[in-house]
Amino acid sequence: QVTLVESGGGSVQAGESLRLSCTASGSTDRINLMAWFRQAPEKEREPVAGILIGVGSTYYAASVKGRFNISHEHAKNTIYLQMDSLKPEDTGVYYCGARTGNGYSWVWPREYNHWGQGTQVTVST
Repeated sequence: QVTLVESGGGSVQAGESLRLSCTASGSTDRINLMAWFRQAPEKEREPVAGILIGVGSTYYAASVKGRFNISHEHAKNTIYLQMDSLKPEDTGVYYCGARTGNGYSWVWPREYNHWGQGTQVTVST
């Protein structure tokens, strides 16, 4: 079993930055992919950024490419999402997901069998 705990959300003005953290515990050696998703009110959960654990390959949604950066700190079993130049449309609950089985694409929520509780990000004009 894997437990994920997110932190770092908050309320900021447009153009400012935030850094989210997601720390995994439990059977962390089985994790091969981690990612950040977000969900705005009355919208579906959408992919933001993903990282292949051990390989280091990173993936980004087009809407955040060039503004967000995902990274992994192996010693702390933690991934980070550095979010710069935030926009109001980045507002939502940000969830961390982890995959311990086989999969095909980082963008599908169903790929992930472990999720954190979410952290709220609010960007105002």
